[in-house]
Amino acid sequence: MNAMQAAEVAPSTTPKVASAGQYLTFLLAGEEYGLDILKVQEIRGWLPVTRIPHTPPHVQGVLNLRGTIVPIIDLRQRFDMAKADYTHTTVVIVMSVADKTGKRVIGIVVDGVSDVLNITPDTIKPAPNFGTAVRTEFVNGLGAMENRMVILLDSDKLLTDNELTVVGAVH
Repeated sequence: MNAMQAAEVAPSTTPKVASAGQYLTFLLAGEEYGLDILKVQEIRGWLPVTRIPHTPPHVQGVLNLRGTIVPIIDLRQRFDMAKADYTHTTVVIVMSVADKTGKRVIGIVVDGVSDVLNITPDTIKPAPNFGTAVRTEFVNGLGAMENRMVILLDSDKLLTDNELTVVGAVH
């Protein structure tokens, strides 16, 4: 096996860092998070969803969005945060995620949308390593600007392949 083949087989130990660009920022339990704006399809106000039995607690149900059945994920519950009542500021961010079978559309419930930020390379810091006690595989980095810190998420890793399979079965 040559060095090139070994590099392809060995898992990368370098943490993935978010790329510069525009990020849709939103609030969740008082913290600000960001998603690559190119993954976002639309932002909708909260509407009740159709519940699906035997799904994980963070899967709220599905919405029929112009003929497409979209699984809706409560991001607070996905991140093991305290559940909150849905209010007039609660929104669903409909976005495209990639998995091993291709692209899917999912919706995530968040407390509210904040802004669209231009994140420059000099403001992006790698996600801290907390060891195995804290799951951070969906964090791409931190946008560190003057008086604020934005947690930059990897939308493709918000759900595991198994969870995507479960929500995909709802179609």
